[in-house]
Amino acid sequence: MVNNTKRIVILGLMVALALVLSIIESWFPVPLPIPGVKLGLANIITITVIIFFDFKDAISVVFIRCILASIFGGGVTGFLFSISGGILSTVVMNILYKKGSKLFSTIGISIAGAVSHNIAQIMTAGFIMRDSAVYVLLPLLLLSGLVMGLFVGLCSGFLEKAIRAAKIIT
Repeated sequence: MVNNTKRIVILGLMVALALVLSIIESWFPVPLPIPGVKLGLANIITITVIIFFDFKDAISVVFIRCILASIFGGGVTGFLFSISGGILSTVVMNILYKKGSKLFSTIGISIAGAVSHNIAQIMTAGFIMRDSAVYVLLPLLLLSGLVMGLFVGLCSGFLEKAIRAAKIIT
């Protein structure tokens, strides 16, 4: 188990890494002109925190990252989309990791997180816009969640192995 000071330092670094990944991701145009499609690179950090820490820590990292990302360029609307997707995906990924890690790989957990993130975002858009027409984007967002979740899951698996090999978090 990580002592409290080391835990706080590592979680602070995780917030910083997630924020940097969010900012870097915003620099690159997504090849699909579909609102809401993103790489979701910050979820690499979310999955890592779920693996090495607890649910409360994972939610805290997501919440702080969403606040900071909205300050650095997402605005209030960006925050609402980010936090709704971040919370739901963290809940789903945490449940799958803690209760079903024998059934689901890191890639499967990541895909479930990406898909749930997109579901939360489309529900948020429907609520904000008061228009169910946004749900027409859901199949495309679910497909992109599958692809992006696969990529993020691969990266998360590599990061987990590197952390375990370096014995950074014990």
